[in-house]
Amino acid sequence: MPVKLSFRAESIQPSAIRRYFDVPKDVVSLGIGEPDFSSPDCVVQAAVAGLQGSETHYTANLGIAGLRTAISDHLFNLYGVRYDPDDEIIVTVGCSEALFLALAATVNPGDEVIVITPCFVSYQAAVYLASGIPVEIPCTIENDFDLDVATIEAAITPKTRAILFGFPCNPTGAVASREALTRLTQLALKYDLAMISDELYDQLVFVGEHVCAPSIPGAFDRTFLVGGFSKNYAMTGFRIGYICGPRNLLNGAYKIHQYLIMSAPTLAQLGAIAALKDGAEDVVRMRNEYDRRRKLLYKTLNEFGLRTAEPKGAFYIFPEIRSTGLTSEAFAGRLLNEKRVALIPGNGFGKGGEGFVRISYATAYEKIEIALERIRSFLKDL
Repeated sequence: MPVKLSFRAESIQPSAIRRYFDVPKDVVSLGIGEPDFSSPDCVVQAAVAGLQGSETHYTANLGIAGLRTAISDHLFNLYGVRYDPDDEIIVTVGCSEALFLALAATVNPGDEVIVITPCFVSYQAAVYLASGIPVEIPCTIENDFDLDVATIEAAITPKTRAILFGFPCNPTGAVASREALTRLTQLALKYDLAMISDELYDQLVFVGEHVCAPSIPGAFDRTFLVGGFSKNYAMTGFRIGYICGPRNLLNGAYKIHQYLIMSAPTLAQLGAIAALKDGAEDVVRMRNEYDRRRKLLYKTLNEFGLRTAEPKGAFYIFPEIRSTGLTSEAFAGRLLNEKRVALIPGNGFGKGGEGFVRISYATAYEKIEIALERIRSFLKDL
């Protein structure tokens, strides 16, 4: 008799988007959510220096003290939010670990977690792995994919424990408004809910401002702030992130991190210190190029007749394709097979994603131009 899988393994499904990542060379890929830039030179040099200097041992469980201090200063300088580097910041193995720590520290078996969708594909799975139940609340194109606080409140039950959201948003490119985050905080206070705010793309904002969730009055004491270096600094392979929160919440996350991971990779931490110290100009350079690509896509997709909310952050655009009469899966599949362009069907990002596709503009401007011509031809042939 074969060994049975756990309910955790049975409750999650393989990622719905991975099959669009490994594509033949003749395919123009707008699917992968990974910067096409190399990591900044300062980051690479710091990691190499650490390797040559034999800095290849464990660090403190919380992470290198200098990195935690740099993260604390960085967040204070940008958003006026101050975390104590001694016990309110944990350096993690990417944002994925940080998200899991936040959920594992707050969710009991059977608790409900409101997940704002469309969202990063791992959110629902992370809730299941923490023995919780995800309750998906979709944002809509009519509201520019901003938070719909009234709908969120209607979904709250006695079992609701937390609200999980990410802005700037993967896949929509939406940026949450200060007004919506203020109302969400009031809701969390009213019902005594934790908030988990994924702000991985916080420095990639093109229109308006990024509002750091714990900077909202009343939010700090109940918010886990998740951040990292993968997207802002083009450091995906370094697998380095962080989670911040008030010490009473972080203490629970710390104990889980201590046994699960021990400490984030030392060389990656050294690279992260360099990114915060010397990488600001690299962020601006990459952001300006993303913005150039964003403007091309937004203008052209609307010219094609595909209704598209203006993406204000991250490096994704989320056009509606219902007018073609195709489902998200059919649109993406046919475009790949017939015109050799890869993008991601929107249904893979949770409720509210069907009828849309995600396009990543973390690829060269010239490749985006080629892809748009192929999309134009595809729409004409329908």
